[in-house]
Amino acid sequence: MSFPLLHAQDTLSFASDNYAGVHPHIMAALEAANGGHVSAYGNDPYTAHLHTLIRQHFGEQAEAWPVFNGTGANVLGLQALLPRWGAVVCAESAHIHQDENAAPQAVGGLKLWTVPTPDGKLTPELIARQAHGWGNEHRAQPLAVYLSQSTECGTCYQIEEIRAIADYAHRHGMAVFMDGARLANAAAFLDTDLKTLSTDAGVDLLSFGGTKNGLMFGECLVVCRPEAVSGLAYLRKINLQLASKMRFISAQLIALLESGLWRQNAEHANRMAQRLAAGLRQNGEANILYPVEANAVFAQLPPDAAARARRHFDFYDWDQQGTVRLMCSYDTQPEHVDALLAAIRG
Repeated sequence: MSFPLLHAQDTLSFASDNYAGVHPHIMAALEAANGGHVSAYGNDPYTAHLHTLIRQHFGEQAEAWPVFNGTGANVLGLQALLPRWGAVVCAESAHIHQDENAAPQAVGGLKLWTVPTPDGKLTPELIARQAHGWGNEHRAQPLAVYLSQSTECGTCYQIEEIRAIADYAHRHGMAVFMDGARLANAAAFLDTDLKTLSTDAGVDLLSFGGTKNGLMFGECLVVCRPEAVSGLAYLRKINLQLASKMRFISAQLIALLESGLWRQNAEHANRMAQRLAAGLRQNGEANILYPVEANAVFAQLPPDAAARARRHFDFYDWDQQGTVRLMCSYDTQPEHVDALLAAIRG
């Protein structure tokens, strides 16, 4: 059977790393998992093996909870950390505040207490602006901290910065949730392993991203501290995140984790972002707003340069001041970066 090809396969975008296709190794893993019948809803050998790998990467106490997507992972994870009256402290730039519509509120029933940050990163001092009012029945209780690694500004928390946040949060009876949609990129930038960057630093629960790092679909909630969460099995079903054919999420995550593909993909995407940033600095036409620490470059381009580049590549306008976000992915090649730089130069 033949299928219509509805897009140009040589087209590459700098809009988002989730524009990229499926990594060939991931596609092969899906094909291998496709034969025969296995039990549904996670009672399958692939999900069992994924649990083993998650414990290897995040610690012997860690638990794996595969889900469909990042928004679902964030909402579900925060629900599992909070009582009904609990609230989440997050950066104003946080994904759950800026990019998930009203899902945290409408689906999760979550109150968000936001604070402005200069680079997308929280600190104990910034968290303290909203971490108050405990025992006041008129105020949603700040009982969780949400941080993104890497952040929405493309910056990465150092391990000691995460540990300082976790220590502060735990002293005040707050849990720590890490949105790890690009956790692999942060680990690659910091040249560390996943456990050191999360469990050992005091994170209670995190989402480990797959879609932005070569998967077709699927993320994994990772419980780093089981005593901090409750009801995940029931909440996953209530939140429409329990996959019937879970083996296909788990098989992809296995392919990502077992052979080090997660790091290989992330390191490559990060290198391409560094190449892009270096080219923009050499051109002298762009003002790069944040340190380039993962696979994102935030730059202010002259309007004519942005217009020229748009004739050949997609990318996102990020604010009203002319800032654009340029994302690199596992399949971005040096020639793609050089072609974008050439288009910007004109």
